[in-house]
Amino acid sequence: MVRRPARGRNGRECLVRVALPCLLLTATSGLAAAQTVTPDLFSPTRQSQLVTQDSPLRRTAAGTLDSLNGLKLPDADRDRRSSTSGSTTRIGQIPTYGLPAANGAAVSGYDSLNRKRQKPKYYPGQAKPKPPPGPGSPVPTPPRTATGELRLSIPPSSTANKPPVPAALAGTVVGQPARRRLKLDDDPFGAIGDYAGSFLIKTAVEVMAGYDSNPGRLYSPQGRAVYVVAPEFLAVSDWERHAVVADLRGSFSGYGSGLTPNADGTPLSAPLDVDRPSFTGHIDGRLDVTRDTRLMVQARALISTDNPGSPNVQAGLAKYPLFSTIGGTFGVDQNFNRLQVSAGATVDRTDYQWSKLTDGTRSSNDDRNFTAYGGVGRVSYELNPAVKPFVEMQGDSRVHDLALDRNGFARDSSGGYLKAGTSFEFTRMLFGEISVGYAMRTYADSRLNRLEGLLTTASLTWTATPLTTAKFYSDTQIGETTLPGTSGVLSRTYTFEIDHDFRRWLTAIGKFSYGTLEYQGDNRNDTIYSVSTDLIYKMTRSLWIKGTIRRDWLESNQQGNNSASTVVMLGVRVQN
Repeated sequence: MVRRPARGRNGRECLVRVALPCLLLTATSGLAAAQTVTPDLFSPTRQSQLVTQDSPLRRTAAGTLDSLNGLKLPDADRDRRSSTSGSTTRIGQIPTYGLPAANGAAVSGYDSLNRKRQKPKYYPGQAKPKPPPGPGSPVPTPPRTATGELRLSIPPSSTANKPPVPAALAGTVVGQPARRRLKLDDDPFGAIGDYAGSFLIKTAVEVMAGYDSNPGRLYSPQGRAVYVVAPEFLAVSDWERHAVVADLRGSFSGYGSGLTPNADGTPLSAPLDVDRPSFTGHIDGRLDVTRDTRLMVQARALISTDNPGSPNVQAGLAKYPLFSTIGGTFGVDQNFNRLQVSAGATVDRTDYQWSKLTDGTRSSNDDRNFTAYGGVGRVSYELNPAVKPFVEMQGDSRVHDLALDRNGFARDSSGGYLKAGTSFEFTRMLFGEISVGYAMRTYADSRLNRLEGLLTTASLTWTATPLTTAKFYSDTQIGETTLPGTSGVLSRTYTFEIDHDFRRWLTAIGKFSYGTLEYQGDNRNDTIYSVSTDLIYKMTRSLWIKGTIRRDWLESNQQGNNSASTVVMLGVRVQN
């Protein structure tokens, strides 16, 4: 017979008295399977076996910061925390099911509760982006000058009311890539050129006319009107590998009439016909065998006459005899990391026309014809991208067609030069090349002294301002001569040039040249000066108007060889 427990308060006490010993017995008999009720059981970091660590539904560490941020906690979290703090239980409260708003948002993503985000961490030295100005941001105060006037850094045109730009032109069409901005044209009035296949071709011609106060560079000047026609041709390949460049330039200086012979019948030191043609051109090719190995080839040509006032000009000439120098260079260029080695073989042939005299006869110039065989080598090392020092050596042998010249001297010779310098480039403000060396040449005839002297070469460009550019050129040459007992002529020239743009369409060029001509073996030494000013008005890319004023001086230590001349010319340049 089972006895029912009494109802009421006494009945409940009897039920507790009966159940409590049973629970104690169960706990003592199964310690291995029991679970101790500790605060860790209700810890928010403890995970359920039904929710994996990588589940998107599990609680994140951001949930533990809700109470610190003053946010309202979900009921379940509030109950768990109240159980450990000894607060009131959830008896009598309505439970909340499901995930509350922004439950899965941590430090990133959309948060409907607008909780405070953690600030991004930057590496030491990393540039921190500036936040965009929002509503209520203070307007920066424009700077003022010393007189109190506003100094506007933003042009008014940038904020002025402008008509809207179509999306296709502005590059804002949805789904299309942004339009690439065109590069600013450094020379808005320069020649554009035309493409012929893969070659960019530019052509130009200058036609000028004016007056020359002394075209023959005589001691007693005779002025004549002059016109000049100067065509140009430039072709450059547009290839990914290899390269070909052709640069051809010519000119013809013509005078309306010839010079007047001397009244006493003595021959002039200049020809009666002083017309002078000139041509210089070269074609350069590069064959890229590998990334560090290149084959270089050049074909060159020069057609000209002796310079007016030179002692090589024969007396009694009817006109200047032409000479031509045609040659080429074949070499190899090899890079060894920063070390660059270049070597090449050269050959040049010089031929002179027969001279036409005023009496109708002709005089041979075969003794001036010669062939030069030589080689050139250069070693450079790149210290850094801006400085590249080098050492260059050149040697050649000149073999004349005739063993003896018109004065009985053997003109065959051998020599060369050795120079050292550096090429440099500093932020495109100052760049170029400068070198100093020594040149020497010995002759087969023992009566001719060895020709030697200091050699200077330079090509520098300095961009002083965006509108002003200064240039400096220097060169040293060893030339042949027909003067008896004279080994040769050592000529050095130095040129200073300043270009200034008053406007993009108006340019002024000032130039000053200084040179020395040293005839070794003779007592003659000449000094030349030249000052010129050019003014160029660029009407369009294809048409320029050019004016030139030049003053030349030749001073010699020998009496009767000084001369001076003034040239004034005006013309146009047509280019494409």
